Amino acid sequence: MLREIFLGFMKVHILYHTSKDPVYGVWIMKELERHGYTVSPGTIYPTLNFMEKEGLLSSYKIVVSGKMRRYYKITEKGKNMLEEAREKIKELSGEVL
Repeated sequence: MLREIFLGFMKVHILYHTSKDPVYGVWIMKELERHGYTVSPGTIYPTLNFMEKEGLLSSYKIVVSGKMRRYYKITEKGKNMLEEAREKIKELSGEVL
């Protein structure tokens, strides 16, 4: 159960950061680690792919230092989901904290 809760929190972080700038997998892993999450590539990439399939993110590829890097950015649907999540977080934090 705790894993599912943290996975939900991570998805909100991903939506937030992609709303600011496009991100790539290793960057978001490091950013999540900064927030106390330990995330493996086996978790982050399926999560990003799932969020893209759900229409929350879109991606594009760029060659960086001779290697292909996939960047993710938020979609309109993702922006709407982030706004909904913000409202739920405000309500929950008011009750829990």
